[in-house]
Amino acid sequence: MADADIAEKKYPVSGSRGKRTGHCIQQSDNAGESMYDSDKRLSLAILGMGFSGIVAQILILRELFITFLGNELSIGIVLANWLVLEAIGCLIAGKIAERIRNRIGTFIGITLLLSLSFPVVIYLTRILKEIIGVGPGEGLGLLHILISSFLILLPVSIPHGAQFSLICRAFSDIRSGNSNTSGINESASPGAGTIGRVYVIETIGTIFGGIALTYLLIPHFHSFEIAIGTALLNSIMCLILLGSFRWRGTSQQLAGCAALTIMLLSSCMIIGGQAESLQNMSIEHQWRGQNIIHYQNSIYGNIAVVRSGEQYTFFYDGVPSVTIPNPDITFVEELVHFPMLCHPDPREVLVIGNGAGGIISELLKYPVDRIEYAELDPYYLKVIGLFPTELTRIELGDERVTVSYIDGRLLLRETSSTYDMVLIGFSDPQTLQLNRLFTEEFFNLVRNRLNDDGILVISSSGSLSYMGDELRDLNNCILNTLKAVYPYVLIIPGDSKNLFLASSSEAITTIDHNLLCDRLAQRNISTDLITPGYIAYKLQPRWLDFFMTSIEDATEEINRDFRPIGVYYGYSYWNALFSPSLRKICGWFEKVNTGMILIVTAALVLLFLLLSHAFPGITRACVPVAVASTGFAGMVFNLALIFAFQTLYGYVYYQIGILITTFMVGAAAGSAFMTSRLKRIRKDFTVLLWTEMAIITLSGLLTLMFLLFNSNINSPDRSFLLHAVFLFLFFLIGALIGLQFPLASKIHLKSCCSIGRTAGLIYSSDLLGGWIGGIIGGVILLPVLGLVETGILIISVKFGSFIILCFSVNRMPSRIRV
Repeated sequence: MADADIAEKKYPVSGSRGKRTGHCIQQSDNAGESMYDSDKRLSLAILGMGFSGIVAQILILRELFITFLGNELSIGIVLANWLVLEAIGCLIAGKIAERIRNRIGTFIGITLLLSLSFPVVIYLTRILKEIIGVGPGEGLGLLHILISSFLILLPVSIPHGAQFSLICRAFSDIRSGNSNTSGINESASPGAGTIGRVYVIETIGTIFGGIALTYLLIPHFHSFEIAIGTALLNSIMCLILLGSFRWRGTSQQLAGCAALTIMLLSSCMIIGGQAESLQNMSIEHQWRGQNIIHYQNSIYGNIAVVRSGEQYTFFYDGVPSVTIPNPDITFVEELVHFPMLCHPDPREVLVIGNGAGGIISELLKYPVDRIEYAELDPYYLKVIGLFPTELTRIELGDERVTVSYIDGRLLLRETSSTYDMVLIGFSDPQTLQLNRLFTEEFFNLVRNRLNDDGILVISSSGSLSYMGDELRDLNNCILNTLKAVYPYVLIIPGDSKNLFLASSSEAITTIDHNLLCDRLAQRNISTDLITPGYIAYKLQPRWLDFFMTSIEDATEEINRDFRPIGVYYGYSYWNALFSPSLRKICGWFEKVNTGMILIVTAALVLLFLLLSHAFPGITRACVPVAVASTGFAGMVFNLALIFAFQTLYGYVYYQIGILITTFMVGAAAGSAFMTSRLKRIRKDFTVLLWTEMAIITLSGLLTLMFLLFNSNINSPDRSFLLHAVFLFLFFLIGALIGLQFPLASKIHLKSCCSIGRTAGLIYSSDLLGGWIGGIIGGVILLPVLGLVETGILIISVKFGSFIILCFSVNRMPSRIRV
């Protein structure tokens, strides 16, 4: 029965049913007003639930992103763990929602638990490495990331998932006219519209939360102020919600007292400065043993400065980037002087990243006409300027140095300048942000901006004694990619870093130590490390012979923007250093291919069909399976778009909030559209099949979009247009997922009259699919197979769920399939 019909029967005010005494009618009116008031207050609580959920998710994700040294693969793992924990909370609450006698009080208790847990989780995130015995700036392996993020998210994610099932049941009671939500309403016949409406309202709260966090909270407040402010907001929401029920019963009075206490405590912590104390204390533990003198979040990343005597070390997203005034002499001098001495007359130089703090000062020893320094984050150089040294004053004050606050790739796409030398200040493609400087497309972009004798200089981890499988694959992948673009590549192996000098000029291959020593003397270059003896040592043929022998059986893969296999090799090497027990598992990941996954998908579909034929009761699981496959597809495509955005622009850390928010806007729009039409839909299963076909079609369109992005990767930037395309795609994915959720809930309610269990099952199925997509998609599919092949696999997964629904529709009772 429709919710409106139920309400009309309980509160008749006109017609033959309304011919009662004025007193009865007045009671009915008062009850209706009370129900309307409770409806508004509960809707406000749902908005708060969505707002606090997205704020907690994004803020914790950003904190863990720093802890995991800016590795974007961790985004998929963290989001996956968030979803599976929410699914657990949603399932547990869904099973017990019908038996809970005080749903409002329980909801408030869980909300307050989440509020208290949020700042605690922020603190735990920052002291995580101290807990597991890992030093600041030291990386974590895949297993550590998986387990630690799961445990850290647990106190927040499970309560947030439980909120959904409880609020669906409580909202159903209010909408059906039973304002006594402290008891069980056995007579109510809750509809799928209730679940859909809760989903829509929560998503609207999520939208507000994502926008507020990105543009208001993060730029002006630190993490503890935001977390404690969220607790304050939640406690106020709980008090407003309790106001509609007059604090009836001991449990609601206790809940009210708890909410008042948290509200007062949160206010005092913000006003009294305890939030600032927590911020400082957590930073001290995060950088234990270090004299941390500056800590700041910019829109692009996290910047920390450690002082040791007169030395300053600058960390970006937890990774040491620059040390001044005495930099890493070996790295800086080798990176600069070998390529500069290899060029007959270097005049125009481009440095991409990490130029300040040694590299530029060494370049200025040559008679260059211009050094262009591309640095994406302006706050990075501003922070360096807060701790001035003679080294950085000379570097950034020289009139030959031009600093451009722009992404290096974007600069190369837009500039008409050409260069004698393009020098990359980063080493190893361990993240997507770095990988975009080690791909075939980037190397082609640089080649178009190099003069005839121009040289591209990059570096990677190396060893002159032993190269394990991971290190061999990493170096050979970089070498293969360079050779795909440049006809001549000079390799200078090193004990910590290998140098690769790529050029279109054959002259690079005729370099020997005598020529370099002559140029060093002729140019009168003063160095600490690069001497004639050191040059002769580094260019001994035995080092190159060792390197070439070591990589004989290494991978033949080429690193590309939309198939970032370099990220996989970089992360495999990193994982071998910090989680050697997972080396074999990482080796298996590389063997994954499209055919293998297609076979596994087909086998799972066939297994479901066989089991449902043998056990007809299993057929009812077809709807949760379809929802789970949609959650899987949605998560993988979200990650694919995040990967693509990072490849094109390089600042996903800044935009992650607005991208996820746009997805939620689409989910809200799709869910609201479907919820408003549920009563008019007669053939539920047919419409569900149409949504499956729509998702399959969208999967094909997204795959084509990835091909289009890839083919125009180096075209002149159209920032506004591309941003609009990305936002539209995030919206579209969310809209189709939102369309399916209320419809699936309506179908499942026909076989399960419990709104709590239905909400828990359908919501957790969506989240479980997202968890699988986050783990498999973020760690294996996207880095190893690339975006296009991953899109093809998503099409196959959704086609499999479509087949399952088609097979199951005629085997289900008629009351369910219509």
